[in-house]
Amino acid sequence: MKENKIGSALVLGGGIGGMQAALDLAASGIKVYMIEKKPGIGGVMAMLDKTFPTNDCSMCILAPRLVEIARHKDIELLTLTDVLEVKGEPGNYRVILRKNPRYVNIELCTGCGECVRICPVGKIKEAKKEGGLKPVPDEFNMGLSNRPAIYIMYPQTVPNKAVIDRENCIYFQTGKCQACVKVCPTGAIDFNQKEEIVEINVGAIILSPGYEIYDPSEKIDLGYGKYPNVITSLQFERILAPTGPYGGKVLRPSDKKEPERIAFIQCVGSREEKRDYCSSVCCMYATKEAIIAKEHMGETLKQIDIYFMDVRAFSKGFEQYFERAKEEGVNYIRCRTPKIEEDPDTHNLRITYLSDGDKKFTREYDLVVLSIGLLPPQDAREIAEKFKIELNGFGFAKIDPFDPVKAKEGIYVAGVFSEPKDIPETVIQASGASSKVLSLLSDVKGTLIRHVEVPPERDVKGEEPRIGVFVCHCGTNIAGVIDVKSVAEYAKTLPNVVHSETLLYACSADAQERIKEVIKEQKLNRVVVAACTPRTHEPLFQVTLREAGLNPYLFELASIREHSSWVHMFEKQRATEKAKAIVRRAVIKIKLADPIYLSKIPVNKKALIIGGGVAGMVSALEIANQGYEVFLIEKEKELGGNAKNLYYLLDGEDPQKFLKDLIEKVKSNKKIKIFTSARMETLEGSVGNFKTKINVNGKIEEIEHGVIIVATGAQEYKPKEYFYGKDNRVLTQKELEEKLFKKSLDLKDKTFVMIQCVGSRDEERPYCSRICCAQAIKNALKIKELNEDTEVYILYRDIRTYGFKEKYYTLARKKGVRFVRFNENKKPEAKIENGKLFISVFDEVLGLPLKIQADYLILSTGIVANEDAKEIATLCKFPVTKEGFFLEAHMKLRPVDFATDGLFLAGLAHFPKTLDETIVQAQAASGRAGIVLSRDYIESEPYIAVINEEKCSGCHICIALCPYNAISFDHEKKVAKIDDALCKGCGVCVGACPSKAIAQKHFRDEQIFEEIKEILYV
Repeated sequence: MKENKIGSALVLGGGIGGMQAALDLAASGIKVYMIEKKPGIGGVMAMLDKTFPTNDCSMCILAPRLVEIARHKDIELLTLTDVLEVKGEPGNYRVILRKNPRYVNIELCTGCGECVRICPVGKIKEAKKEGGLKPVPDEFNMGLSNRPAIYIMYPQTVPNKAVIDRENCIYFQTGKCQACVKVCPTGAIDFNQKEEIVEINVGAIILSPGYEIYDPSEKIDLGYGKYPNVITSLQFERILAPTGPYGGKVLRPSDKKEPERIAFIQCVGSREEKRDYCSSVCCMYATKEAIIAKEHMGETLKQIDIYFMDVRAFSKGFEQYFERAKEEGVNYIRCRTPKIEEDPDTHNLRITYLSDGDKKFTREYDLVVLSIGLLPPQDAREIAEKFKIELNGFGFAKIDPFDPVKAKEGIYVAGVFSEPKDIPETVIQASGASSKVLSLLSDVKGTLIRHVEVPPERDVKGEEPRIGVFVCHCGTNIAGVIDVKSVAEYAKTLPNVVHSETLLYACSADAQERIKEVIKEQKLNRVVVAACTPRTHEPLFQVTLREAGLNPYLFELASIREHSSWVHMFEKQRATEKAKAIVRRAVIKIKLADPIYLSKIPVNKKALIIGGGVAGMVSALEIANQGYEVFLIEKEKELGGNAKNLYYLLDGEDPQKFLKDLIEKVKSNKKIKIFTSARMETLEGSVGNFKTKINVNGKIEEIEHGVIIVATGAQEYKPKEYFYGKDNRVLTQKELEEKLFKKSLDLKDKTFVMIQCVGSRDEERPYCSRICCAQAIKNALKIKELNEDTEVYILYRDIRTYGFKEKYYTLARKKGVRFVRFNENKKPEAKIENGKLFISVFDEVLGLPLKIQADYLILSTGIVANEDAKEIATLCKFPVTKEGFFLEAHMKLRPVDFATDGLFLAGLAHFPKTLDETIVQAQAASGRAGIVLSRDYIESEPYIAVINEEKCSGCHICIALCPYNAISFDHEKKVAKIDDALCKGCGVCVGACPSKAIAQKHFRDEQIFEEIKEILYV
C-alpha cells in the first residue's frame, strides 16, 4: 500500500480551520496544498475586532499564523483557486484545479499599495448613469465602504498582493485607463493573465470551506437593507475594528454620528422553521460586541440592550463573560417577535416586542445590530458532489458521530462546514482532522518535504551594537492610545539606535519583509520591536531575524500594548511616556545581549496517556495509528470512564456499542501498553524526554516517553439539595438514563419533573455544564418514546441546545414535553406533603406560580472536576482554573496544548463536553502530540541557566530549589551541573545562589540592573 500513497494533503479553505490543519500537517512532515477561492487567507476571523471571552485582538493572535503559512516551506498556497474534479482513493487522489487570474504577477508585486491609491474606481462616490461606472462595495468591510478595482483584501492578508476585479476594472470594461500600470514600480500588472488548469496528487483531503452568513433582508419586519441604521453583527464587527470603515470609531451609517443607544436582536436566521438549528456563536459575539462598544465609546453610549430568547453561554469562560457584561451595563431583554420601524426624520429605530405575558413594549434606538446566523457555504452542494460526500438535512457536511471529523475515509472536515461552532472548536476539529491524515499517511510522512535554507548567520562579535527599533500601531490597540510616531522618534535619540520607524501591524507578512530589508540595508545587529506580548509574538520575530542572517536571540520585544496602552487607555500622554521608558529598557537590554545557540535533544517517540476513558482511548489509538508506541494508564480496574454510564444518545446512536468496539481496538493494538489500577507518582524531564513513575497495584514502574496527553475526565456533581440521597424518587439524569435503558421504571400515569442547572451557574460553580439541557431533552424524549402519555416538565433558566441539538428541543415541545422557565432568584422548591412530592415554581412566561405533584424529581446536575485533578496538575506542573479544570495554553488558538511544551489535554478534564466533542478533542490532542513525535530531535530552551564552576561552592541550594529537577551534583568536580534539556529558564537558582555562580542567558545581572536604571531613568 505504501507504494501508492502520497505524502501530501489538500486543505480546502483558508480560514482559521484550514490554517490550523495546514500548519499541523506541515509540522508533521506532510506536504500541504492549501486551496482558497478568495485573493487571500484569514477567513472571517480576520474580519473580527476582538475574540470572546478573553477580548484578545483577533488580528494580533491571527497574524502570526498568517505569517507562518506565508513562510512555511511545505505549504503551497493557491489563492483564487477552485477545485474542478477529484478522482482516486484514500492515500492517492488526483485533484484538478483551476487557478483564476489575479492580473498581477505575484512574484513581482511588493504589496506597496500604489496601484490601490491611484485606481479611479476607488474615488467614485455614486453611479453617474445607468450602466456606467459605480462604486464597488468593499466585501471585507461588509459593504460599509467602497474599494478600488485593484485592491489588497486587508492589510495583513497573505499573500499581501494586489488583485484586479475584472468586472469593475475600467480597462477591462472600456479598454482605457491603465493607471495602475503607470505607477507600479515593479511592472507587476499583467492584464493578459489567463486561468490555469493544474493537477495535483495528494494522499488525503481536509475540507474547511467556512460558511456563509445569513442575509436578513428577507425578514421584512427587521428593515435590513431598507433602514440604513439596521446592520448585521459582522458589519458591526468591522465598525469596531481599527482597520474598519470608520477607523475603529463607532458611528452609525446614515449620518456618521456616534449612537447613544444600541440594540442587538438575536437569532436572526437561526432557531426558526426553515433553519431549526442554533448557530452557537451569536449570543457570545453579541455580548462581546456590546462590551467592546462600551469600551470604545465610554460615557457616550447611554444604553445597550440585547433582545434574546435564551442566552447560550455554554463553553469555558462564557457564563462568567455573560455575567461580566451585565455588570458592565449590558441589558438583556427576553422577548419574542421584535419588529423594527424607522423614524424617517431622525433615522432612529423603534423596536416593538412582546415580553413574557404577551405585553407589548416599544423602545427607540440610534443603531440596531442583527445577530445573524451561520449557513453552509454557498457551494456546499457542489463541494459534496466533487468530493463525493454527503450533506445533512440543513446542507452541512454529514459526519460520523463517533469519528466527528470524518466525512468518508480519506476525506475529513473541519470548522463550520460540519456544524456551526466557534473558533476554539474549529481549531480543535482542524487538529483532529490532521491527526486522521497523519494516521492514514503515517508510512509516507516526510517523503515530500523540502529542507529549509537560511542564510549563514552573521558573526557580530566585536561589532559595535547597531540597533533597529520598530514601533507597531497594532491598528488602534496601541496607536489609539500611544503616540507611536513620537515613540519612534524618541527611539532615534537612544544610544546605538541607528534606525527607527513605525509599522501598522508589525506581525504582518509585509512588515516581516520590511524588517528583513532594514536589517540588511542598515547592517543592524540587534532589533527591538515595540508591540504586544512576547508570549505569542516573540518566536515570529526571532524567525525573521534568522532569515535575515542574525542570531534570533539578538531580539527584544517591548510590550507597549499589555504594559501601557491597554492599562492606561484613558491616559494617553502618560501612556506615551511609559512606552518610551519601555522601549528605552528594551534597547539597553538588547545592547548588552549575546547570541544564544541551542543544543539538540533526541526525541523519545513514545506517548503517555493519563486516563482510560473515551478521550484517553481515542488519543491512544490515534497515536498508535500514527506509528508510535503508547502507554495508557487508568486508575480504575477497567477502561471506559464516564462513557460506561451512557446508554443512548440524542440522535439515537448506540454509545455502548461504540465503547465496546473502542476498548477492543485499544486492547488488541500491539503499540498500546495498558496499565489499569495505575496512578502517576512522579514526573521528570521535558518535552521529548519525560520519565514517569507509575504505581500499578502497589508496584512502581518507570516509563520513558516524549509527550503526555492528560485525559483524566471529570465527575457528576452529587447534589445536596432537593432531598437527593434521602428520597428514592429523586434521581440525577445519569441515574434516570440507566433506569430508562433497563426499563426498570413504571411510566404509566406518572409525572416527571426535571430541574436544570443543579450545581451549575451558581456562586460556587459559576459555569454552565454544557451537556445538561441536551441530556434532559434526551431523557424526556426517551420517556415519551416509552410512554407518550407520561407527563414531563423541564424547569429551566435557559435552554442551551446549541448547534443541531436545537431540533430535538423543537421535537420535545411537539411531543408534549412542558418547558417552564424560572428566574435564577426564584429557584424551584421541593416539598414532601403527606408522603407526596410537590415542586413549586414561578412560571416566568405565564407570570404565575405553579405547584406540580411529581412521581419523580430528576436533577440535571453539573459536571465538576475530579478530586485528584489538582494533584495531577501539581505533578505535571500545569495550571488549573478556579473550578479545577485544566487550563489550556490559549483559549482560542491552542485549546488542546498546555503552556508546558509536550503536554496536551482532552475531554472532560478540560471542561464539560459531549461524547462527540470529547472524541474530536482527543483526536486533536493526538494530532498536536504527533507533531512532537514526528521529530528526531528538539532544541533546548534558549534562556537556560549556566553555572560558573570556578565560583560554585557546591552548597546544593540550587539543587533543592529547582522545580524541574534540572540541577544535579557532580561529585567529581564538587560543583552543581545543569541539564539543558530539563532547564526551563525560570531563574529560581539564579536568585538563590549565594556565590553568584549562576547566570541566566539573556537575563544576566548586568542586563537587568541596566534595565532597572533605564526604567527609573537614573
